[in-house]
Amino acid sequence: AATILSAADTACYSAKDHGRNQIRIYRPDDTGFLRRRGDMLWLGQINQALKEDRFHLYYQELKPLQGPKPGLHVEVLIKMDDMEGNHINPGTFLPAAERANLTPEIDRWVIRNVFAWMSRNRDRLDALESASINLSGHSLGDKSFLDFVIREFERYQLPKGKVCFEITETVAIANLVNAQHLFSTLSRMGCKFSLDDFGTGMSSYGYLKNLPVDYVKIDGIFVKDIINDPVDAALVQSITDIAHAMNIQTIAEFVESEEIFERVKNIGVDYAQGYHVGQSIPLDELPLDS
Repeated sequence: AATILSAADTACYSAKDHGRNQIRIYRPDDTGFLRRRGDMLWLGQINQALKEDRFHLYYQELKPLQGPKPGLHVEVLIKMDDMEGNHINPGTFLPAAERANLTPEIDRWVIRNVFAWMSRNRDRLDALESASINLSGHSLGDKSFLDFVIREFERYQLPKGKVCFEITETVAIANLVNAQHLFSTLSRMGCKFSLDDFGTGMSSYGYLKNLPVDYVKIDGIFVKDIINDPVDAALVQSITDIAHAMNIQTIAEFVESEEIFERVKNIGVDYAQGYHVGQSIPLDELPLDS
């Protein structure tokens, strides 16, 4: 009986996903149903982890390529503990959270805890250039989200220039009006902004002119094969040159080898990120010298 009810529940949610007011028949070999059932299992774990505070903050360093820069530039990452205490990488559970519109709660958890961490390390923040916090598309469309961020800044009284909000290019384009409002409001307060996965959109440069962006993170699909693919190299060069003409700094992700590191450095990219540069490390271990 439990199996039958679970299958019926999955079919109901599938009908809802496809626009409601229709019939969906559960089939155990249907990949859409399998994904939905997987999502439902993840959602229970995610909600329980939010209640029990079983998330952890990590960071990955962005290494400067064009000479020394003042302070560390890092991207903040999140991992979740399952019931057995195993760390689960974000790529495993965040897609399900995104489809279920749970990412705004996760984004708020990250912001609250990053701000609290910065407040605890206030006397050492001079060594930090900026900490990038990823935002989801659902947060961008949440009318109360901007007020939440402003309240958290007021609560902790942090230097806003130390915070960089990171949004993927496709999310920013899909929510352009909201993105412009969020970017312009927080940038006037001193916050920085980064466009992730840059270069995949059809009109990337046109949209870039309409957003107050400090960094563009070149999509890793163009970086990972840059040694062997001259078209990828030309695309990375083009993005770097145009970004610099707009006074925007560039970040290459998926830098997985010394050869890629040297290639993007010679092109003129400002920062490198990837496993060759550094693994993800617990945020509490970030080396901030007084």
